Amino acid sequence: MAKATAWRRRALGVLAAVGLLGGQGLPAQACTSFVLKGSDGGRVYARTMEFGQPLNSQAVLIQRGTPLRGNGPDGKIGNGLAWTSRYAVVGLNALGLKDIVPDGMNEKGLAGGLLYFAGYAKFQAVPAGQTQRSINSAQLLTYVLTNFATVEEVKRGLPKVLVNGASVPAFGGPLPIHMTLHDRSGKSLSVEYINGELTMMDNPTGTYTNDPPFPYHLAAAGNYANLSAMPPAEMNVNGLKLPPASTGAGLHGLPGDFLATSRFIRALTLSRFAPTNLTTQQQVGTAFRILGQFDLPPGSVMLPAGGAFGGAGSSTTYEITEWSVAADQKNLVYYIQTYDNPGLRSLNFDQLPLDGGAIKVMPLNQPTQITVLQP
Repeated sequence: MAKATAWRRRALGVLAAVGLLGGQGLPAQACTSFVLKGSDGGRVYARTMEFGQPLNSQAVLIQRGTPLRGNGPDGKIGNGLAWTSRYAVVGLNALGLKDIVPDGMNEKGLAGGLLYFAGYAKFQAVPAGQTQRSINSAQLLTYVLTNFATVEEVKRGLPKVLVNGASVPAFGGPLPIHMTLHDRSGKSLSVEYINGELTMMDNPTGTYTNDPPFPYHLAAAGNYANLSAMPPAEMNVNGLKLPPASTGAGLHGLPGDFLATSRFIRALTLSRFAPTNLTTQQQVGTAFRILGQFDLPPGSVMLPAGGAFGGAGSSTTYEITEWSVAADQKNLVYYIQTYDNPGLRSLNFDQLPLDGGAIKVMPLNQPTQITVLQP
């Protein structure tokens, strides 16, 4: 009980610090992620990417030995921390920036992604003379995946780097994100920069969405402890038996809207009750079926022009699911599904040139394959 009380105090302290108790946060772009465990001990990390402007993402391979350079707090390209990739990384880039990886996995099976965190993300101040210790928030996952193999290594190494919130020209301003990470041992980590300070918190749920801060999602999850994939017991009223009218009654009350808080509960619930007798490779299929529960069809979320997440220029736009991915952390295969093409494409570490010191970019404009059935 003491341990639980201490955790609750910590969570409430974080929420109070960001003004979440008694205040309101901004809405968030609708990215959702979770982890599934395979019967062979492996894991699959999966996520969706939603955004209000085209990301024009491409598949990326960052080879071992690639020289990389962080951007400093003044926003100038390449005047921050310099490092060389220790591990090869596959993933997806965004906005034409080939070295900016908002989602990916490295050759050691460490996988994760950047998710939108508007209204709460506030990155670190960089003291005079410390620019060369600094990277931009958009470069956070690239830095982590090219340097670390496990969550424990991230915990030890990330505090040594300063993450600034300088503007990203291709984005049109600072990139407000937080980060979810998962290693092959099953450990998961939430990384958030709030009020200029780094906060790292273990995430046994493996689930992650957008704002509010991660402790809020955990604090609210207990309100849905009644949800179950199993049907409820038959109701008996004075001898009158009232069985459930349909299957699925155990999940009655599961939030179905696209708020980040609702998506967290939905992803947590569906991943908890996913089959456990499937191999890691088979769980990739399960992951994509669950990811489909979070697809944003055009028209479901509209972004007014000029808003915090607004449309391009003076136009109202639709937010859509641009792509979904599933990372097989055991077999080291990264699967990609895009809005325009539901067919799977994969990046297989055992089939890629991991050495070479360069960044390789691969387009995602392959034609959709349709099989014409004939008797």
